[in-house]
Amino acid sequence: MRILAIIPARYEAQRFPGKLLADLNGKTVLQRTYEAVTNTGLFDAVWVATDSDQIENHIKSLGGNVFRSTLNHDCGSNRVAECVTHLDADVVINVQGDEPFISHQALLDLVMAFKNDVANRIDLASLMIPIDVKSDLENPNVVKVVADQQGRALYFSRAAIPFMREPGQAYRHVGIYAFRKAALLEFYAQTPTPLELAEKIEAIRYLEMGKVMQMLPTDFVGVGIDTPDDLERAKKLLG
Repeated sequence: MRILAIIPARYEAQRFPGKLLADLNGKTVLQRTYEAVTNTGLFDAVWVATDSDQIENHIKSLGGNVFRSTLNHDCGSNRVAECVTHLDADVVINVQGDEPFISHQALLDLVMAFKNDVANRIDLASLMIPIDVKSDLENPNVVKVVADQQGRALYFSRAAIPFMREPGQAYRHVGIYAFRKAALLEFYAQTPTPLELAEKIEAIRYLEMGKVMQMLPTDFVGVGIDTPDDLERAKKLLG
């Protein structure tokens, strides 16, 4: 089984343009993410998929693999799909470029989900973590997921799901995806689906297409860098 990691790296982030090339204690945010993924030793190859001259030149200066996207994409999965179309891969893991603290264990769990799936029943895998704060359950910026008793995703929502008539456990979605290449390319060929458009959650498209997504419990939340304040917090965490 050939497993690749792809890091989609768009330069023009809406809230923090150029954040991936921002300095994070002597290295760029993207370099720290790239090195963290590469150093796990879990992947046959690691690629950065970008639309930016600056990012392309930066990764090449590190000796990394770069795919230069020629199309405009409205989600990271599409940029990853364009990259892997002509690459030899069975499974692809999408790691956001602004996750310098990506967890080795989380990535290993995703890899093992496919290695253990000898019957090829799952199309995707992703992560979920318990919600312990009521404000997170009610926050539309926190994507919630409900799964069946085998851990297969049933639905994602920005609403508070499930509705709790009695005490229970809700989960937030941690947006790191692993795909079978075939499922990712089918997603790429499919126009956005009605519930995906309603919720603005790309994972729903897979469910509307009938794909099986295995949700894996994790304790990894990540320190995504979306604002200059996030960058300052990451600098302090690195020490």
